[in-house]
Amino acid sequence: MKAILENSKAHYITIMVFGFILYANTLTHDYTQDDAIVIYDNMFTTKGISGIPGLLTKDTFFGFFKEEGKTKLVAGGRYRPLTPIMFAIEYQFFGKKPWIGHLINVLLFGFLGCIIYAISYLLFIDIFPKDIKLLAFVSALIFIAHPIHTEVVANIKGRDEIMAMLGSLASFYFLLKHVEKPSIKYLIYAGLCFFLGILSKENTITFLAIVPLGLILFKQQKWTKSLRLMLPAIAATTIFLIIRSSILGFDMGGNSTELMNNPFLKWNGTRYIPFDSGEKLATIFYTLLIYLKLLIVPHPLTHDYYPRHIDIMSFSDITVLFSVLLNIGLVVLSFFLLKKNKFISYCIWFYFISLSIVSNIVFPIGTNMSERFLFMPSLAFAWFTAYLFLHGFRKKSTLTLAIGSVLLLLFSIKTVSRNMVWKDDYTLFTTDVKTSSNSAKLLNAAGGALSTTSEKLTKGPIKTKNLNQAIEYLNQAIEIHPTYKNAYLLRANSHYYLENYTESIQDYEKSLSLDPDYKPALKNLPIALRQAGRYFGEKMNDIPRALKYLKQAEQLGEKDPEVFRLMGISYGMQKNHLKAIEYFKKTVDLQPENAQGYVNLGIAYKNAGDEVSAQKQFDLASAIDPTILDQFNK
Repeated sequence: MKAILENSKAHYITIMVFGFILYANTLTHDYTQDDAIVIYDNMFTTKGISGIPGLLTKDTFFGFFKEEGKTKLVAGGRYRPLTPIMFAIEYQFFGKKPWIGHLINVLLFGFLGCIIYAISYLLFIDIFPKDIKLLAFVSALIFIAHPIHTEVVANIKGRDEIMAMLGSLASFYFLLKHVEKPSIKYLIYAGLCFFLGILSKENTITFLAIVPLGLILFKQQKWTKSLRLMLPAIAATTIFLIIRSSILGFDMGGNSTELMNNPFLKWNGTRYIPFDSGEKLATIFYTLLIYLKLLIVPHPLTHDYYPRHIDIMSFSDITVLFSVLLNIGLVVLSFFLLKKNKFISYCIWFYFISLSIVSNIVFPIGTNMSERFLFMPSLAFAWFTAYLFLHGFRKKSTLTLAIGSVLLLLFSIKTVSRNMVWKDDYTLFTTDVKTSSNSAKLLNAAGGALSTTSEKLTKGPIKTKNLNQAIEYLNQAIEIHPTYKNAYLLRANSHYYLENYTESIQDYEKSLSLDPDYKPALKNLPIALRQAGRYFGEKMNDIPRALKYLKQAEQLGEKDPEVFRLMGISYGMQKNHLKAIEYFKKTVDLQPENAQGYVNLGIAYKNAGDEVSAQKQFDLASAIDPTILDQFNK
């Protein structure tokens, strides 16, 4: 047993295998969530290697939106080219195959566990000389097993978090090696790793504080020496910021007026207004409490914490006050323990520093919180939990060992089961909406998933049930977010599939009233109007109403031959033969090779008493299709 506990090679192999086993069930999963933005619907990524220059010179989201200005929908912009470049290379050699992305994520995550082992060993060996391998091993296992990481590993796009942490910790590792045995190569490696990390995601920058603090506390380095050691990382950060600003400008994030990009807005009955300072700070403190809770009890989990899954909070709420006391108490404790227990003190500082950049305190991040934002901070929890385990191991406390083993087992079971939710968008959205039942974004996503899936079903009770459920979710999304144009669009689609054309048209028009240039609504509204015209004419025999919708479709400027044909039929049924002739002429002008169009025009002429013109149209129809008049003559 002792030999195993002290065998580093066995530890590394165990960590890799453990990570692979826990996430092996993701290898058959599809793309989910934001994978469309950075992988299969990104015009640069899908070009493979030839798309890399575009990824390096544009906002990360540009390849998806494909329009200047659209990337500003996300506050501050995003410049994270490293992982999209990886995706482009994968696309070059494998095409649109999600399994390769999932496999690489799993392997990188296992490797990250090994880096955590190595860092823990080098950083803490002086304070745990006898038990350092056990501490490092348990820390890595807890980190690998923690269910909070499923969003990062099971979602291919989450690789930016993995690579950012890999780059950060690898840089830290090489600096520790340099302290142990000074060499210029270690400083170069540290700078390069840090640069790769920050090219993956900006939260790498928090290690500019985390690393020197660790060097001071555990390697007896002075502030001045620690800062000198950080020069490669500082240089990498400077280069990154210069590149980023040259591409995105100096905008680091503002206050969006769209609820889905700014959770600190509230509806006053006519428009959105900002939270007051008390509401905003109270809501942030509430999310800080949820983060701590999820580290200890990672249940229930959800990928969505958008408004109003996290509600508007105030300092009159007991949970907010408890969070204030708890978080401030942890900060005070970290100072108090600097001399008595610098390990726990460092864990606290690591947690708060790495979380700071995504806390909404430094600058707005566009959402209340997210489980992936705990990816880096959770290492502090893994270290602290391993420390408790080590304390029990030293005292040969059976209870402590049992609790630690059960915790690892429960975490593992939760991770494997949670992975299955990330199978595809439909599974993810329709599962998590039961947890985030007050999130407008997730209600919208679940409604959209049900609507899109139902479109492919044959008409029947299952299709009707799913579409009605979609409408119910979308109703709730609109109730939470009254100006949610996409929710109106998706509700319009759902009504359309149910043949509720009047409601569908109203929702398309509502979404266009919110955004007159909204392309999906501009595209779908004429189709809904046309189908409404057909429905009320053919099935309801309500010709005036049919013409009303068809005229609206015509007024949108779309030269749709089917709209003109239906209008010709409608006017013919009203015995307005001249109008029928006018619209049937428009159909043959647009479709000169369509024999039926000439037949319709001929009938209209015949009904108007113009036999000569009628026969001319019949002859034109016969020239295209000699059999077209056989059924008509019968």
